[in-house]
This record gives sequence, C-alpha cells and structure tokens, in this order.
Amino acid sequence: MMAPTGDEVSGEIGDAYHEPLPGGPASPEFSALLEDSAEDLYENAPCGYLSTLMDGTIAKVNARLLEWLGYRREDLVGRRRFSDLLTVGGRMYYETHIAPMLAMHGQVGGLALELRRADRSRLPILVTSVVKSGPDGTAQLIRTTIFDASDRRAYEQELLRARRTAELERERVQKFASTLQRTLLPPTLPVVPGVDVAAYFHPASRDEVGGDFYDLFPLTGQTWGLFLGDVSGKGPEAAAVTSLTRYTLRAAAVYDPDPVEVLHNLNTVLNQEYHGSDPRFCTVIYGSLTPDASGATLTLASGGHPPALLIRADGTTRFVETPGGMLVGPIPEAVFASAEIHLGPGDTLLFYTDGLTEARVNGRERFDEDQLMDILAAAGPTDAATLIAALVELLRGFGDGVEDDTALLALSVPVTTGDRHT
Repeated sequence: MMAPTGDEVSGEIGDAYHEPLPGGPASPEFSALLEDSAEDLYENAPCGYLSTLMDGTIAKVNARLLEWLGYRREDLVGRRRFSDLLTVGGRMYYETHIAPMLAMHGQVGGLALELRRADRSRLPILVTSVVKSGPDGTAQLIRTTIFDASDRRAYEQELLRARRTAELERERVQKFASTLQRTLLPPTLPVVPGVDVAAYFHPASRDEVGGDFYDLFPLTGQTWGLFLGDVSGKGPEAAAVTSLTRYTLRAAAVYDPDPVEVLHNLNTVLNQEYHGSDPRFCTVIYGSLTPDASGATLTLASGGHPPALLIRADGTTRFVETPGGMLVGPIPEAVFASAEIHLGPGDTLLFYTDGLTEARVNGRERFDEDQLMDILAAAGPTDAATLIAALVELLRGFGDGVEDDTALLALSVPVTTGDRHT
C-alpha cells in the first residue's frame, strides 16, 4: 500500500473539519441547549430583571427577583405595578422623578431605592431602567435591571457608625479641651477700685488646649498683680506648663512682688523643670498695679513678650517698651527689664498675645503690631470694655486667618464728671 500524499492528507483533514459533529455548534441539540441556557441565565442571573408596560404594570419578572422578594410570579405579573413594590418614600420618588426622567430621556441608571418584600422587610437596591420601543418608534415597555445593594447599605451604615463614633470622640476631646482651657483662665476678673478691667480668650482650635493665659489678683490691700503670656506648644503638655507658670507667678508675686524678681523666679522654675530633651519656655508680661487718687501706677516687666499698647485720653498711642526682656525658661541666667507708667482718667492699656498680631488678613498677609497701633490710634480714646469688644470683632473678621490662640487683657481708668470739666 502506498502512503497518502500531502494533498490527500489535507483533504481528509478538511473533510473531517467541515463534517458536523454530534452535538456540535450546528446541531439541533446545541441550539436547544443555547435556548435553555439563555432562559436559565435570565431566570437565575445574579441580578433581578423586570419588564413593565409603560403604565408600570409588571409584564415579566425573573426568578431571582421573585426569590429576593418572596412573591410568586402570578402575584405580580399583570397584577402589580413596579412602584407598588417600593417603599412609600421610594414610590413617591419614582413617580415624581424617575418616571418623568424615563419619559424624557428613555433611560435612568444607578438610582438607589428600597423594595418591600412580601414579609414587609426592606431590600435596598440599585436600579437601571431603559425604555424599549417598537419598529414604529412607539415606546412599548420598560426593562429594569435590579441589583441587591444590601452589602453596599451595610457598608454605608458601617461608615455612618464610624463617622458618628468619630464625631462623638471629637466632641469628647473638644469638651475635655474646653474644660481644661477654662481651668487655665480665671472664671471672672476681680473688681479693682478705680480701674476698669476686661479680658477675652480666642481659641484657634476647639480640639487642642492652647498655651495662652492671663490673670489678675490682689496682692495687698493697695496692690494688684497681673500677667498675660503664651507658653510654647499646644495640647496637654503645653497645658501642664501653663498651669505651672500661672501658679508660679502667683506664688512668686506673694514672695517678692517686684515684677523683675517675679520673672526671675519663674525662669528658675521652668529652666529646672524643663531643661532636658523637651525644653519648654514662655513669653510673659507681668505687672504690679497700684490704684491712686489720680488713676493707677503700673510697673511692668516683660519676658520676651510683645509690648503693651497704651492709648492716652487725648488719643495718642504708643507701645510700652521694656528693652532686653528675654524668653522665660530656656537659659538659667535670663535678663529682664521693667518700665513704669501712670494711667490717668481716660487712659487705656492693652496686653495681647501674638495670635492677634500674627493673624492673616484675607488668608494672606500678616497683621502686625504697626497695623494694630494704626487701628487703635484712628479709633481714638476708649475704655477697657469697648477696646476688647472692638478687638473681638477684629478677630472674627480674620476668620480662619487666626492660626494661634489669642489672649487679651485691658485696663482703663474711667473718666469722672470732674475730669470732664477739667
């Protein structure tokens, strides 16, 4: 027997390739299987399918959606409208929004609704609907694909719970910070004979405790101590330094009321307490106030703090300089200087922290000491309460431009009837 030639082999392979195989793609059995598979795919798809007439009457529904809802096919087809399966709120939304959108655009997609099951429980879903038209272009029915959104809803609820937990935690932190901040400031200021006093504290953040502080307290029957300052840093650590600073200043003033000595004592305490890997310091201005028949005399000592601003009764304005005053705490042998001034009727003295003079105007340029003095000089003579009220409005006008806490303390000698006549 002779071996087949290459052409003969190729012909046999070609004939075998073109011969219909039993159950192959061209066989009736395979075609029937395709039809069965398409119907099975529709009925048991991972999503729900629904066809309705244009009035919403259900014309066709797949087994998957029936399984989700707990209905029989005969309970829905020809008997119910799609909107009947929705919750009350969902039905209103469908009729007022979805149906008009379908009429106008022919389709809607990704809408979140809720179906009500046969047992009255709810099923969160995502809906996509498309209007199908006949050969003449007339809308015939609406085909709707429905996805089970239970997992998405559970995820959303989990996110909501996490957000609520975070909000509660933030409220707790803010309450703690606010409570702690109040312990670092006097609840009220005492009444000083012959002198009006006003103060204000503006927190830059509700979540963190700031380091700004002020106080006014009696030393003897004739003399009062006062201070205003700013501790480096924020948070609980800064609060601890602030608390130590306040009580040290009070104790040091009782021991030796001379303002320079008060700051020397505070410097010694802070330097010894915070000389390691976490050094802490503060700026502070301390004053000894003595009212008299013609007003009040103040002796001020500054430790690296912005100078007080004096507004005289005639409207002239200037800073009360204390040259050479160093930061309190960083070095053991700090040098402090003092100055003495007298306040007469109509005079006002302002103490402030740098949260005011380092705020950003319109979120850009810094507001500085010169601008502050210009504003107060233009405003003319004032008193403690009026001055603080004006500065509070100024701070509010800065909005988010106030990036640091701000403490304000003002003293003024009231003008009496006799003073006006003179």
